[in-house]
Amino acid sequence: MKILIIGGGNMGLTYAQAFLRSRIVTADNLMVLCRTYEKANHLSQHYDGRFFSDPAYCVKDADLCIFAVKPQDSGRLFAEIAPLVDPGQVFLSIMAGVRLSTISDTLGVQKVIRAMPNLPAQIGAGVTAFTSTDAVTRIELVTVQNLLNTTGKTLYVEQEDMIDAATAISGSGPAYVYFFMNAMIEAAKNMGFAASEAELLVSQTFTGAVDLYNNSDFSCQEWIAKVASKGGTTEAALRIFNDTELHQSVMAGAEAALRRARELGQ
Repeated sequence: MKILIIGGGNMGLTYAQAFLRSRIVTADNLMVLCRTYEKANHLSQHYDGRFFSDPAYCVKDADLCIFAVKPQDSGRLFAEIAPLVDPGQVFLSIMAGVRLSTISDTLGVQKVIRAMPNLPAQIGAGVTAFTSTDAVTRIELVTVQNLLNTTGKTLYVEQEDMIDAATAISGSGPAYVYFFMNAMIEAAKNMGFAASEAELLVSQTFTGAVDLYNNSDFSCQEWIAKVASKGGTTEAALRIFNDTELHQSVMAGAEAALRRARELGQ
């Protein structure tokens, strides 16, 4: 299989390196299309694969084309490659908000898969929700899922609207976690810890808490109850969180992200 990744940014390179590490594809069969010759030339000196700046030299050769560009750049990209695509090719998009029908209608193709990865994919710990048009065969879908699995775990969803929901939860989610971590780090520093000490305390707390959750059958509420003894320190903190409606604020933030994801698809 010949794979073309359109976009030489963080996610495009994350996929390129993950695919090569997994040996699903060889360097000769992995192509990356960059916006400029300078970018393509620079990347070719640091990464395996074949790098291009002109779609005429790579789009037609690909069995699978992966759109790893910003959604606001999709219009320009589609206009540029539309004369080059073939209906037999499979197209995988990780552009937030750009719907299957938009890709299919604009390019005149039927085999389209839409996915939403997240930042931890860079270290193989990501999660990717994906869906597809009916024209994608089971073999093609499994092949793409195997590719996505090289960056973490995957979740297939039947309804395309759930991709927007995944964008709001897992796609944007790492930033929510970092937001909360940063607040805890600042609190620790205010209590007298050095910055390095605060970061260690907070990062290991998050790592340990998530690992504990993943290795048990307890829900978040059950784990909270195990930590928060009556009249204790944890209960005092949770009381502030409840009084300031932090739970509702987190949910409202995720809903705002969902609305924006849907707006991007208009």
